[in-house]
Amino acid sequence: MVSGKEVLVAAAVFVVALISQTEGIIGGREAAPHSRPYMASIQVPEGDNLKHECGGFVIADQWVMTAAHCLPTGPNGRKVVLGVHSLSEPEETKQTFDILELYNHPQFSTTNYDNDIALIKLDRPFNASEAVRAVEFLRTGGTNPDTGAEVETAGWGSTDNLGSRPDKLKEVVVEVMSSARCKRSDYFGRKFTSNMICAHKVCPDPCNQPVKKEDSCDGDSGGPLLFNNVVVGITSNGGMKCGLIKKPGIYTIISHYTEWVDNTMVLQPTPALTEE
Repeated sequence: MVSGKEVLVAAAVFVVALISQTEGIIGGREAAPHSRPYMASIQVPEGDNLKHECGGFVIADQWVMTAAHCLPTGPNGRKVVLGVHSLSEPEETKQTFDILELYNHPQFSTTNYDNDIALIKLDRPFNASEAVRAVEFLRTGGTNPDTGAEVETAGWGSTDNLGSRPDKLKEVVVEVMSSARCKRSDYFGRKFTSNMICAHKVCPDPCNQPVKKEDSCDGDSGGPLLFNNVVVGITSNGGMKCGLIKKPGIYTIISHYTEWVDNTMVLQPTPALTEE
């Protein structure tokens, strides 16, 4: 006869297995080293070391774009690290910066993460190389991806809801979902606004299990969502419930903020900022 304790142990094992198979960035893969030279790791001091906290991406020689919810109360000693693939291994391409100025969008909402966009001015321009360079982002008038379009995101965020973090950059392809679905009460309801894109991917076999989710997760926040090699979104609250069917990743639509970005940077558009 099976004891009550054995039943509880079996149930716990089942739950852990279920989480590890259906949630988090499952199906993503390690990116080729430095194949995404615009990626930034925003790191927070932890003792004598730095720990990855959020992502970001380079948009100009001294500017990184990220999510406002990553630094809600200011830099507080955080650093921006560029040119890395591994967070722990020494790399000659690595460049570390202090945050000279932080600009969170003035209308950022902590309630639903509306207007979740921020700009970081580095303490100096980066040294451009094959491992560090700016990426183009979509501006006002550009075409955002339609429902069903395949888009890409990348980061050093959790690989499951248990908090497992990769050491090396991961990337994943997801699909844009309809705004109407994400506005449904069983998805995000009124918290989902016109400034947001939602995306995830559910793939049938052959995915090694009946249903396999691909999604952004905790620690990926602030990273880019790309369509045809142009950044169209910023990973916002995708990490809240990674991989759940009715809680897909949410991304801030960058093209809604061109005027704010330009005014904040006080720069004329450059090739890195202009849609071809």
